[in-house]
Amino acid sequence: MSIYEMPKEELELLSYKEITVKLLEEKGAMKTQELFREIVNLLELSEKIYENKIGDYYTSLTIDKRFISLSSGNWDLRSRHSSDKIIIPVEEEDDDDELEILKDEIDEMDDDELEDLYDDQDDSLDQDAENELKDLVIIDEDELELNE
Repeated sequence: MSIYEMPKEELELLSYKEITVKLLEEKGAMKTQELFREIVNLLELSEKIYENKIGDYYTSLTIDKRFISLSSGNWDLRSRHSSDKIIIPVEEEDDDDELEILKDEIDEMDDDELEDLYDDQDDSLDQDAENELKDLVIIDEDELELNE
């Protein structure tokens, strides 16, 4: 049965999204305003309801996975459109290359250079630890009991 042949009482039992599905099945892709205008007309709702609820209606279309927004600005049923874009993960070869370069550089370093490198790292770690403990306050157990 066409949506236009359905009695108003039956239409009132359907959600806006269910009516939208039926409209898109019958008429094809449509703009948001056209779709909601059709719904308002079918349900014999006021212009004020159209103005107040069109934003919520648009939001419900964007959330519902049954609908797809086309580049033309129209909405259609997702089931009518297949995705022609397939995302294939690509391995990052740059990271592997950089790792190899670093390994080669470390292999070329003599013992003194390696020791200096590790000492520099230890110093920066020590400073980080000192900065974290800078505001630490030590409280005696006696002081703690007095505060309770």
